[in-house]
Amino acid sequence: MWIWAAVFSAILLGIYEVTKKQASTCNGVLHILLYGTAIGALFFMPFIISSVFELGLAEGTPLEMHRGTLNDHLLIILKSLIVTISWILGLFGLKNLPITTVGPIKASRPVFILLGSILIFGEHLNAYQWIGVVITITALFLLSLSSKNEGVDFTRNKWIYCMFGSVFAGVVSALIDKKIMTWMSPIFVQSWCNFYITLMMAIIVVVCRLSKSRLYEKFTWDWTIVWIAVFLTVSDFLYFYSLTDPDAMISVVSLLRRCSVIVTFIAGAIFFKEGNIRSKALILLLLLAGAAILVFGSR
Repeated sequence: MWIWAAVFSAILLGIYEVTKKQASTCNGVLHILLYGTAIGALFFMPFIISSVFELGLAEGTPLEMHRGTLNDHLLIILKSLIVTISWILGLFGLKNLPITTVGPIKASRPVFILLGSILIFGEHLNAYQWIGVVITITALFLLSLSSKNEGVDFTRNKWIYCMFGSVFAGVVSALIDKKIMTWMSPIFVQSWCNFYITLMMAIIVVVCRLSKSRLYEKFTWDWTIVWIAVFLTVSDFLYFYSLTDPDAMISVVSLLRRCSVIVTFIAGAIFFKEGNIRSKALILLLLLAGAAILVFGSR
């Protein structure tokens, strides 16, 4: 089940990226992240209140949540800070770059997560999984190279730097996930992460507005922000749920989740009318083949 949870998480993550790209066309990055996360936090507020006052809501179900120790909350705050940094950098990059360029860059995360999981957690892949990993990583590398035909200079473009900064912050967050999910429940991690990220984003928005920072932009309500919250909430829940399985491998889960690039690619071609589609489509077929082998080897 952890494999299929990761697959469905990837599909929803791709849709989430598309809705973020759409919302960023008429709104500032900080407001999108603040209100999108705040709406997501509201979904979990009943469970947070239940855990704090020990009301027993959803007791005996996967949505049951414990209060958590001080150490638990400090780890969640650390993770929330890292995620906030990753989201801010990532959305600035997404707003200013073609989504078919952003997708492959973000999809490079599993390469670093794979190295980290081997070095830190001692994970070992079987032959099929290694074949799937190599094919998928090769496809993602070729996909990133093809983006150069769109005139994006990877060595001088500041938005490219933002994307890679987002990737590395995301890698650290994913490795933390693998560690804390051994004793924390998915609902606890997701609920409190949303709560703390909302607080952090609110502080950032207020500071930027008072200091008249260039990062602050006027906000116009867009119903797309609600869908951002919905898709991210369900995608993250499936992701955290997959990691609770004792057999789940963070390297495999992260690689499957990055296949969300397929959804963003299709959206880039159909909705955003981006170029260089034919060559990227051939590379995506290779990506699909690698993902299929990876899923087969993990059964």
